[in-house]
Amino acid sequence: MNPPLQLVLTGADWLNLFGHYLLLSLMSVGGAISTTAEMHRFLVEQHGWLTQAQFNESIAIAQAAPGPNVLFVALMGWNVGMNAGSTTAACLGVFITMVGIMLPSTTLTYLAAQWGYRNRDLRAVRAFKQGMAPIVVALLVSTGLILGGANHRLATDWPVWTLSVLAGLIIWRTRIHLLWLLGAGAVLGWYQII
Repeated sequence: MNPPLQLVLTGADWLNLFGHYLLLSLMSVGGAISTTAEMHRFLVEQHGWLTQAQFNESIAIAQAAPGPNVLFVALMGWNVGMNAGSTTAACLGVFITMVGIMLPSTTLTYLAAQWGYRNRDLRAVRAFKQGMAPIVVALLVSTGLILGGANHRLATDWPVWTLSVLAGLIIWRTRIHLLWLLGAGAVLGWYQII
């Protein structure tokens, strides 16, 4: 694990972080994980509040841990706070990012679900539900590209890309459980075959 950054965050920086997560919450159509590309741009590239390693580790730890996968947001907030230099700042980072990502989407989902249920027979409601599927898939693909690393090139990393496409087709067209494919990927990675 890389050493933490030494940041000095002002009240305006914390407010900016909170506001950004409020906006991301409204974009999180496929769950918070679908907005990781924008989180990366904001936290790593634009502000430098997290390193690439801290960003990836936050997601990996939260995905491996039991519980909701939105916990990666709390880990990112924690890391931003620790980079600012104290456990108190880390707790503030957790609070700001989690409330920011949860409040708007939870409220909107609750209200929309009630309205959608009451109007489920309307053609517009059915069309909206069907139209959201490709958006969710596109957001999740962009997350995979960010987590896979932007420096992957098709010419040199063609085995990884081929395996990814093959795994996607197997999941789509067969009844093979996803865990078997994850296990096979772990074995291939262990032996550094790909």
